[in-house]
Amino acid sequence: MKIGMVTGSVWATRKAQCLQGQTFLVIKVNGEDVVAADQVGAGVGDKVLLATGTVASRYCMDAPVDAAVVAILDPEGVR
Repeated sequence: MKIGMVTGSVWATRKAQCLQGQTFLVIKVNGEDVVAADQVGAGVGDKVLLATGTVASRYCMDAPVDAAVVAILDPEGVR
């Protein structure tokens, strides 16, 4: 798992059937931008927890994703 900051979103006019209704966010992680499927309703400026790899795919009902936002972190709780 990784901690990152939501910096924006990605809009897709066409998606694979298994990704319909899915929101994608741009997350800054260690200076790198990562696109992640949003599972919790995060927004720009939120500090989030990312699941990556197979775990992310399973969390998204086996959709072909490499990263998924699984929690919005309390800014006071991240040190």
